[in-house]
Amino acid sequence: MTVPTEFTDLRRTIALACRILANAGLAEDILGHVSVRVGADRMLVRCRGPQEQGLLFTFDEDVRQVDLDGRGELEGWAVPNELPIHGEVLRARPEVDAVVHCHPPAVLVAGVEEVPLRPVFGAYNIPAARMALEGVPVYPRAVLVRRPELGRELVEAMGASTVCVMRGHGITTVGSGPHAVEQAVVRALTLDVLARVSVERARLGDRAADLTPEDVAELPDLGSSFNDLNIWRHHVARLRLSGLALD
Repeated sequence: MTVPTEFTDLRRTIALACRILANAGLAEDILGHVSVRVGADRMLVRCRGPQEQGLLFTFDEDVRQVDLDGRGELEGWAVPNELPIHGEVLRARPEVDAVVHCHPPAVLVAGVEEVPLRPVFGAYNIPAARMALEGVPVYPRAVLVRRPELGRELVEAMGASTVCVMRGHGITTVGSGPHAVEQAVVRALTLDVLARVSVERARLGDRAADLTPEDVAELPDLGSSFNDLNIWRHHVARLRLSGLALD
C-alpha cells in the first residue's frame, strides 16, 4: 500500500479521528468520514481502501488528497459516496477547516423521535450545555448526500452552526484553526452526549426543567485547550489502552 509523504501529521490526525469516533460508538463499521482543508480547493479525506475494514481500523494511507469534487491521488482508494458533505461545506464556509460526518445512534433516535435537545444540565458537560442553549439545526432529509445539490441543502440547513443533526441519518460537525480536526471530533462527541441524555430524559417522561438564567450565567467557557485538546488526548489514550493506537 502507498503511503503519501505530504501532510504526514494531518493524515495521522485524521486516521486517529476515525478510530476515536468508532471506538466511542459514533461510527459503526465502514460508515463515516473525516476531512481537513489543505488548500483553497484541496482536502485530505478518509477514503475506502482496497482492504477496507472500517473506521476503527483506519490507517494513514486511507487518507487521500483530493479536490472539493473528489478528484485526486486515489491510487486504488475510493472517496466516500457522501463526499459532497465535505466539499460543499468547505466550499461555502471559508472559516471551516475540518468536517466530520458520522452516525451516532442516540442522535439518530433523538432526531427521528423529535426529542428536543434541551439545556437541562450544566456543569456535567458545559460544552454540551452550551450546544443545547445555542440550538442544534436539523437537516430534515434522510438521504444519502451523494450529489452537490444535496450537500448545498445540508449547508443551508446548517447555517453558521458548528453542528447539524441529519434526521434519519447522522450528524455533521466542523472545526476551524490549527486543531480543526480535534475540534470537529470533540463537537461530535459532545453532540452525542447531549443526544444520549435527551433520549433518556424522554424515556423517563421528560420532566426535567431547563437551566435557570442564573445557572446559565455561571457556565464558564473553559477554552478550546481544555474542551478540545484535553478530550482529544483522553480519547487517544483510550485507543492506546485498547491496543488501537497508531504509535
